[in-house]
Amino acid sequence: MKTAKKASAALISVFHKDGLEPIVKKLDELGVTLYSTGGTETFIRNLGIDVVPVEDVTSYPSILGGRVKTLHPKVFGGILNRQDNESDVAQMQEFDIPQLDIVIVDLYPFEKTVASGASEQDIIEKIDIGGISLIRAAAKNFKDVLCVSSMEDYEDFLNVISEGNGTTTLEDRKRFAAKAFNVSSHYDTAIFNYFNAEKEETVLKISETKGQVLRYGENPHQKGFFFGDFDAMFTKLHGKELSYNNLLDVDAAVNLMGEFVNDDPTFAILKHNNACGLATRSTIKQAYVDALAGDPVSAFGGILISNVEIDAETAAEIHNLFCEVVIAPSYSDEALETLKGKKNRIILVQNQVSLPETLVRTCLNGFLVQDKDSKTDAKEDLNPVTDKKPTSEEIEDLIFASKLCKHTKSNTIVLAKNKQLCASGTGQTSRVDALNQAIHKAGSFNFDLNGAVMASDAFFPFPDCVEIADKAGIKSVIQPGGSIKDQLSIDYCNENGMAMVMTGTRHFKH
Repeated sequence: MKTAKKASAALISVFHKDGLEPIVKKLDELGVTLYSTGGTETFIRNLGIDVVPVEDVTSYPSILGGRVKTLHPKVFGGILNRQDNESDVAQMQEFDIPQLDIVIVDLYPFEKTVASGASEQDIIEKIDIGGISLIRAAAKNFKDVLCVSSMEDYEDFLNVISEGNGTTTLEDRKRFAAKAFNVSSHYDTAIFNYFNAEKEETVLKISETKGQVLRYGENPHQKGFFFGDFDAMFTKLHGKELSYNNLLDVDAAVNLMGEFVNDDPTFAILKHNNACGLATRSTIKQAYVDALAGDPVSAFGGILISNVEIDAETAAEIHNLFCEVVIAPSYSDEALETLKGKKNRIILVQNQVSLPETLVRTCLNGFLVQDKDSKTDAKEDLNPVTDKKPTSEEIEDLIFASKLCKHTKSNTIVLAKNKQLCASGTGQTSRVDALNQAIHKAGSFNFDLNGAVMASDAFFPFPDCVEIADKAGIKSVIQPGGSIKDQLSIDYCNENGMAMVMTGTRHFKH
């Protein structure tokens, strides 16, 4: 079997015509007969190049409003015939079917149409039938046919036919077939997920066509990849390539700051997916300074994020700290110039894009899938359960602490005062251990916990945590409640002048 094939005919029918002109001209120059339909046929003819309408081959016009144009045995026979099969060759001659060596077809923009908020009817009309069938047929018969299934592959294809003078290799055709099945499978996944938006079918289908190889995974001996459209979410202004661990921390930072988007200037510093500093202030500079005070030791090499533009004064403070990544919605020119002073520091502008509402992670020999924890505790969610009620200032701190608690690894306790993180106990097997860790850490950085508040991501099974907090000077507590022994904690608070509110919502983060 010959593995090198000289192309004699090509079918071209595309929705996106950007970049198509040089391909058409090259194929014409190589003496390749061109077949086409509709708008693509007109495009080719307007270039002054001969083109054979598909309807001249099929003896059928485009029908049903363009829904049926290429779905015909003479088209698919030209693509699917096996050139080394005597029976196929004989039938091609018997039914006067033209051989098609190249198929250039793309698909209607289904995903873009869905994202645009179009009507259901418009979305349904963007489910491609002929195009997807042509792509699958051409890719299946890669031994004889080269399939170009996306405008993103135009340049690659042009190089192939130019260097080969119209001849393609088996390796080229198989490589383009893989690209084609990637396109078709992704397309079908997008359509299924649209129809299954209400999760009536308990099925997991994920397809990401944008991927990049990372330097390594969590550790140098592990391979690492990122699949997603990073450039849609961030504009990278400066610095080295992001690592696997950087991306995990950036994800944690973005999700945490999502709780403070509409708040006063807020700054957070994260390390290993947890906040080691967080503060809300009247200026972003003061927010940064107070966030750093939460744990200036852990902040070294951390991820920094702001909910407002970073100005020159704030940048000057940040520049004194070694940090991996800085994220903000914008930067002043002076701030950007200062931050670029460290060549490896990664500077990101966060763009406004929608984040997934579903969380997926591997588990055992499969996957765990859940809705994102989109519940943010607010003032109206607070149910005072003690004789003493929190003050208005304490309520603001309780909500502040609860937002942070939601994004900290369980078991967790968060201590806050005047909208500043004093300390947190993270990832502990015991809630008492988490609280003791937080108290110890707050003390090591000279925080006065008198008047501070405490947030817990889950209920207290015993009154020991409120007792420890009380002795540390904490007088207001927020927790979900739900323990059969809630009353024990309530009784302790009542006996010792503490305020406690329950939200009814647990925020575990494993």
